[in-house]
Amino acid sequence: MAKIIRNANILLVKDVKKSAAYFVEKCGFKDPTFHGENETFCMLLRDCAELMLSQAPEGHTIVPYWKVNDQLWNIYYWVDDVEMLYQEMKNAGAMIDYELCDQPWGCREFGIQDLDGHDIAFGQDMG
Repeated sequence: MAKIIRNANILLVKDVKKSAAYFVEKCGFKDPTFHGENETFCMLLRDCAELMLSQAPEGHTIVPYWKVNDQLWNIYYWVDDVEMLYQEMKNAGAMIDYELCDQPWGCREFGIQDLDGHDIAFGQDMG
């Protein structure tokens, strides 16, 4: 059977360059690679996770998922040390959406927001 070996999350953003800088400076992503004539698409990496950013057309309203369905993330990353990652991002100045907490589904997690209000959570399985 064929296997999926990697995935990439994609966020629609108002300004690809500013968003890429936020993810590099505040969230530890690396190697931003811009594409397109006006560099309106970017790919970044953190460990084995890929994040893609696509610039929305001028005047387009970006609607983060939590505005459609309360408490819904745009991205959820599983991590191996959520407390260390939380401290790293907090110290770097990431916009913390909700603090470290234990969830009834067996995860310890926290959330951030990006420059466009997307909610991104990081969780560790505590089972």
